[in-house]
Amino acid sequence: MNYIISVAEHAGFCFGVKRAVDAAEQELKRAKADGVKLYCLGSLIHNKAVTEDLAEKGLITIRSIEEADPGSRVLIRAHGEPDSTYRAAEAAGIEILDETCPFVYRIHDAARKAGEAGRLVFVIGDPDHPEVKGILGSTDRAVGACDDPERIAYYADLFRDKPVTALAQTTLTRAKFDACCDELKKICGDLQIEDTICNATKQRQDAAAKLAANSDAMVVIGDKTSSNSRKLFDICSQNCIFTVFIEKFDDLPLQEISKYNKIGVAASASAPQQIILEVIANMSEVLKDQNTEMNEMLAYMDEIEKSLKLPGRGEVVTGTVVQVTNDYVVVNLGCKKDGMLPKEEVTLEDGQDLTAAFKEGDEVQAKVIKTDDGDGNILLSKKKLQSGENWEEITAALDSKEVLNVTVLKEVKGGVIAAYKEVSGFIPMSQLADHYVENAEEFIGKTLPVKVTRVDQRRNKAVFSHKAFLTEEKHKKIAEIWETLNVGDVVEGKVMRFTDYGAFVDIGGIDGLLHISEISWGKLRHPQEALEIGQIVNVKILSMNPEKGKISLGLKQNAPEPWSVIDENYHEGDIVKGKVAQIKEYGAFVELAPGLDGLVHISEVAHKRVGKISDELQIGQEINAKILEIDKEKRRISLSIKATLPLPGSEEEAKAEAPAEEAPAEEAPAEA
Repeated sequence: MNYIISVAEHAGFCFGVKRAVDAAEQELKRAKADGVKLYCLGSLIHNKAVTEDLAEKGLITIRSIEEADPGSRVLIRAHGEPDSTYRAAEAAGIEILDETCPFVYRIHDAARKAGEAGRLVFVIGDPDHPEVKGILGSTDRAVGACDDPERIAYYADLFRDKPVTALAQTTLTRAKFDACCDELKKICGDLQIEDTICNATKQRQDAAAKLAANSDAMVVIGDKTSSNSRKLFDICSQNCIFTVFIEKFDDLPLQEISKYNKIGVAASASAPQQIILEVIANMSEVLKDQNTEMNEMLAYMDEIEKSLKLPGRGEVVTGTVVQVTNDYVVVNLGCKKDGMLPKEEVTLEDGQDLTAAFKEGDEVQAKVIKTDDGDGNILLSKKKLQSGENWEEITAALDSKEVLNVTVLKEVKGGVIAAYKEVSGFIPMSQLADHYVENAEEFIGKTLPVKVTRVDQRRNKAVFSHKAFLTEEKHKKIAEIWETLNVGDVVEGKVMRFTDYGAFVDIGGIDGLLHISEISWGKLRHPQEALEIGQIVNVKILSMNPEKGKISLGLKQNAPEPWSVIDENYHEGDIVKGKVAQIKEYGAFVELAPGLDGLVHISEVAHKRVGKISDELQIGQEINAKILEIDKEKRRISLSIKATLPLPGSEEEAKAEAPAEEAPAEEAPAEA
């Protein structure tokens, strides 16, 4: 019999597991050199052979962070951990080595954002799985998890009339995810579904199902405690009648396998390459006397060798799109790491998003920016193919404090996205201007000069500040103005805004403070009693503080101080007009002009005895008064209202009191 051994695509470690295992190997060496213990919170991967090997090298597996010694190091496996674990580690002084799978981490981030938006978070997955526990622990808005479509209805009362965001366990089967989503749609009025099934898991399951359907016998390699291994076995069993689940070659029922002609091999994400190769090699050795065809296996060996080679930084690569989200595109490059093409590294047309620009199966050419972006991916850029210098220019601008011109593209939460050539960056709302900005709409489409304030090398993102540019320009302008202005100068200014204590006046690009006491020689309750916003005024520079950039201004100095010209305007015996400004028990103060008051003593209010001045006069009342005395030394003016009034019983008083329509007394009838 001719035997054909075929291996499913995407068999063995996914990049997240490979990344965690590689990190454990490296950290064990570092821990040994530093003389500290290295723990792993839970089994690093669901594979006894790997965990036993790492244990022999010194990796200590613990169940909770409390089991780790203070000051030690703890490795977080690909499944991830809830936020409480990180807080406990920080409190105990434990160094966390976070190897959470990037796809899992993104689910945590999605859960947090949904919770912050006031939505309930529900995970479609096994509630007892460590990955699901980590997701549920990333937000206090998480309400539970379930992977049984028949049990989804139990959540109807909890979800009724509430916004719900549903996320998926990365290793969930597509059929189970779709079935649970269908049930959720029946009970949720406001449902947001995010398909967070790991693309590598989907690829592995699809490839295994396809191979199983075309094989007589199927061998699934994986650890029996592994969730994704069991799911892979279930999928293969549904497509191939004779399917066996083994952890190593010794578990393989060769006598039964030899009865079948076409033998397929699939391996879970936790199955090491050496075990896969050992199973294939030994199975082929046993069957070789029966004329086994080795082409498939040899081709698989070649693929493994090829997959170990990674492209270098700056290299142009070609790959196939395997996943598209609103934020990034995952590209299969045919090596042990996937390529990650972020949205900001793609030039899109106005209004276009990644899901419209890319589809699964598309061939993509891009440039390698980093061989490891910190999340275990190869960071790609299509924009770098067009301009390889843009990012370097931004980094150089950060160091040299050079000004760049960016175009504001759109408003996002907390700020705006702005583009420098082919690179997108973020401008926080607080950095859009040198004043408070509530809505960024006025900035959309504008080109702004900015300073680069931060460069995130890990994610190839930049933060810009227009405010920093404006502040620098303002300082330059202030420096120039400082050289041209002097105390005592009278300059033209524009009233910009009021405060209770004064007004700010723009005097050619910088604001000076016009204190309320310097606006008028008289007393003001608020600056708007004498000024208007936008009013042009001539102000005098009273003081300048270059270090603090402050200038004090005066307006009243443009008019003479009232007492300095008292002889020109007022004389004893003059009848003057004024307005009652204050009322005291002993008299009333009358404002004759701003900054010039006179006192009407209670005895000078009327010809009669006045017991209470408020019975005769009111604040704001306009009166006529006679100047009795001007004391320039004490700056006092004595006034008399009664001196302007006719004496009681006099002819003048009679005339003043006579009705206007009455005839003069001499013309009245005799009998009157």
